[in-house]
Amino acid sequence: MDATDPATRPASERLTIADVRAAAARIEGAVVQTPMLHSQTLSRIAGCEIWLKFENLQFTAAYKERGALNALLLLDEERRARGVIAASAGNHSQGLSYHGTRLGVPVTIVMPRTTPTVKVMQTESVGGNVELFGETFDEAYAHARQLEAERGLTFVHPFDDPDVAAGQGTVALEMLAQEPALDCLVVPIGGGGLMSGMATAARAIDPDISLIGVQARLFPSMYAHLSGQDMRCGGDTLAEGIAVKAPGRFTAEVIAGLVDEILLVDEGALEHAVALLLQIEKTVVEGAGAAGLAAVLSNPARFAGRRVGLVLCGGNIDTRLLANVLLRDQVRSGRMARLRIALQDRAGALYQVMGEFAAHNVNIIEIHHQRIFTSLPAKGLFTDIECEARDGAQIAALVAALRARGYSVETFDLE
Repeated sequence: MDATDPATRPASERLTIADVRAAAARIEGAVVQTPMLHSQTLSRIAGCEIWLKFENLQFTAAYKERGALNALLLLDEERRARGVIAASAGNHSQGLSYHGTRLGVPVTIVMPRTTPTVKVMQTESVGGNVELFGETFDEAYAHARQLEAERGLTFVHPFDDPDVAAGQGTVALEMLAQEPALDCLVVPIGGGGLMSGMATAARAIDPDISLIGVQARLFPSMYAHLSGQDMRCGGDTLAEGIAVKAPGRFTAEVIAGLVDEILLVDEGALEHAVALLLQIEKTVVEGAGAAGLAAVLSNPARFAGRRVGLVLCGGNIDTRLLANVLLRDQVRSGRMARLRIALQDRAGALYQVMGEFAAHNVNIIEIHHQRIFTSLPAKGLFTDIECEARDGAQIAALVAALRARGYSVETFDLE
């Protein structure tokens, strides 16, 4: 690279508030200016004032459209005609495919062969041409860069690109225009595109605003990079949208200069936040989209009394996974339980146990008898009963009553 190469300029010069405002004008009318609403109930629960930015209401259900569209609109006619390429199995692939197709720009998306079929279908449904290659994202990424050179395509990075980050930064413009008194933004970080864009805009508008990033504890890539720690990244996180093993170089430089702190959140906190947003706000978010709320609820003292803006950055979550999250949250809250009760194998034994459930108004969901695979005597058995109640105290009273009558009762926890 020589001195005239834009990539050699400091990140603060490659991405400015002017770039974000130009992106906002460029994409206006082509993406949804999503609502931002104050949540009275979540504010009461969290002990701070919470505003939610509903980016899960974009056409492709994620903020990624903003950056992808801005990058597409900055291409000259020759590059538009040749087409663009990306490596992504997530929201970037859909946002780029949707707007590329709308603009008449051919879009190729390289995904690992291990990508769930539903994600391939979602991308193809909005016009993307999907090519499957390799077993991992790294292999798919390397292949995409090879095709970029071979076919003369333009690679659109999902996060480590100033034009993409400028588009994502328009989220902060809209939030602070609607609620200028926000004193804190809590933003999920994967590769850092959303946070770098939002931080650039927010810090220019309000130099005193607090900027807090959030990562899943299983994938602390940006946190580890900026803190100089060697931390493992890996595991089955609910927040797959921010499960990035290596942060962007450009975005890391921006975040290092502008962001106050990065918080890590556990899987249980992510699940609880997803469940709360559905139950209270009646909105579906993916794990990454709930990361901001998870961080606030996990650090009440850090946010007490603040006016906090949260970005619900995406809503693409598998329905079966969402169902599991909701049920697991009921278990954690004590409203649902699984009890293992040892019984004698005689007539009426189960009936007597059912009487205790009825007396305590605890609803039985499922019953499973086990006579063979048990360490109990041959005339013994245990029954697993999944049940639900108003709260944990109601189930605790049932367990106490069963034990008082001489039953051996074992309970099960998720963690």
